[in-house]
Amino acid sequence: MLEITMPRSTAAVVSCMLLVCVGLGGALFSSPLHALDKEALEASLRGPGRDVADRIRDPVRKPVEVLDFLGLESGMTVMDLYAAGGYFTWVLSKAVGPDGVVYAQNTPRGLSFGEDRTEMTQGEALAMKIEAGNLTNVVRVDRPVADLGLASASVDFVLISQILHDYHNGNPQRALNMLQQVHEILKPGGIVGIIDHVGMPGLDNRRMHRMLKEDAIRVIEEAGFVVEAESDLLANPNDNYRRSIFDPMLNRSSDQFLLRVRKPI
Repeated sequence: MLEITMPRSTAAVVSCMLLVCVGLGGALFSSPLHALDKEALEASLRGPGRDVADRIRDPVRKPVEVLDFLGLESGMTVMDLYAAGGYFTWVLSKAVGPDGVVYAQNTPRGLSFGEDRTEMTQGEALAMKIEAGNLTNVVRVDRPVADLGLASASVDFVLISQILHDYHNGNPQRALNMLQQVHEILKPGGIVGIIDHVGMPGLDNRRMHRMLKEDAIRVIEEAGFVVEAESDLLANPNDNYRRSIFDPMLNRSSDQFLLRVRKPI
């Protein structure tokens, strides 16, 4: 794995009451943080209660290595932004452990979409995974990003996986608004993990659900974050950038960039 450290720049269905109480509780009674136990997390990924379709994705998505690179620690309060069917929600729940909290955020519209390679909706898949995995530290947030109901500076870590392109393509301001909301709920020094499909200049990246890495970095910094490091963990130089990431010929193995982003203290 290549990790490139980047210079710091000057750019810097639940109720609202439940969400606010959880946020305040985290602020008043924060749990001690501990380094990610990679061996224990690997064992949990192979353990009972996990969806087989998610296991099949692991060699490509490399969840343990990704979360280790991003600096996730057990005991953190984290948000899985657009959790969809809950692939990363499950992993994050096991990673942060019983002292941590995972907010699985989805829009009501997104919950109605079909889950990948199943006959369920994303909402049904997420509910199934929470129940089957006994994910008692997961709080569903079925609300848009603009109306999360979370307290300012109440979250340690936000994962934005394979969704920034949908916010950015066609309307970069929408991506900026989303990242500014993330900035608001994130604690000073908090981490954002960005994963997305690599696009190429001159191609129809919007149609192919891809984006230029430089566009991602530009809007991230405009929102007040610092891009701290990048990794080639999810790189695939054999990707065909002219194909949609949903093209069966790619088998969901697109070239992806991975960024560790931090809110300045």
